Amino acid sequence: MTSGPAKPHWQGHRDRLRGKLIQRGAEALDDHELLETLLFAFIPRRDVKPIAKALMRRFGSLSAIISADAKELQLIEGIGERVAAYLVATREITTRAMRETIESRPIISSWSALLGYVRSRLQHEPREQFRVIFLDRKNHLIADELMGQGTVDHAPVYPREIARRALELSASALILVHNHPSGDPTPSRADIDFTREIIDALAPFDIKVHDHLIAAKQGVASFKSEGLI
Repeated sequence: MTSGPAKPHWQGHRDRLRGKLIQRGAEALDDHELLETLLFAFIPRRDVKPIAKALMRRFGSLSAIISADAKELQLIEGIGERVAAYLVATREITTRAMRETIESRPIISSWSALLGYVRSRLQHEPREQFRVIFLDRKNHLIADELMGQGTVDHAPVYPREIARRALELSASALILVHNHPSGDPTPSRADIDFTREIIDALAPFDIKVHDHLIAAKQGVASFKSEGLI
């Protein structure tokens, strides 16, 4: 009796890795192994281990891979448009899940969830973004809006526009958020001065600035924690 065709060498590796995940939990997998299990679904008939390792070499971390745009991802051999789209969707699913957490209760009582959301959305952005999180009188999320997007070190934003939007939304408080593509979240003198301008613009309307968060690859800086607000 003739035996059937031999399984590809990588099929056994897939089976073992899936078994490890199911039996011991996802935390038992190394970063590149966890990435491989994700790629299994996207690339069903190929050895994905070299692709996962190439992604880790180029981007350096899982968060950077998930945050990369589709064109960057396609520079890796084995990552086509379809797989790149799936990876981008994975990031958006993660970000939206984090947003659901901060929508479900007052921001002030879910601060760690807010920091996770800010990191997910902004820490790997290649251009500076300035976002504002608008809150109601009970500190529930009303909106998270992009107010300015620019170059690698500047995003044009106007305090009067932030005040106008806060009034439109009937916001009682807000949290300022922007990123430093340089990787260092340390507030600059310009960041500090601009925050003061926004606070002054909102003061006549009794709208409070709870904090200003700066996201970067090295972490998230809080003006309130550093005594700058």
